[in-house]
Amino acid sequence: MYAIVEIAGQQFKVSKDQKVYVHRLEGKEGDALTFAKVLLLDDNGSITLGAPAIEGASVEAKVLQHLKGDKVIVFKKKRRKGYKVKNGHRQSLTQISITGITAPGAKKKASKKAETETAE
Repeated sequence: MYAIVEIAGQQFKVSKDQKVYVHRLEGKEGDALTFAKVLLLDDNGSITLGAPAIEGASVEAKVLQHLKGDKVIVFKKKRRKGYKVKNGHRQSLTQISITGITAPGAKKKASKKAETETAE
């Protein structure tokens, strides 16, 4: 099962237990996040397309760490003019781990503690 989800303005193809680097997100390390803008959902060959997003579908993730990406050098030059500018930056990123994908209409699994309390 995989989904195409929009996170921080970019689209990512994600599946359960996958680690993804995205633009810096709010939240501390260890926080749980939910992304509701799921554009496509594939459940073992059964594809669901959103228009633009699938109602009721969501992707749960956990923030692993905040970090900076590799250095990117931006060099501009105009030949025969003596114009040269060297600049660069390091993008702020967040590493997240996908903990689950919820399809529309699917019931969330109750915790084991809740199941034992209802059985008594």
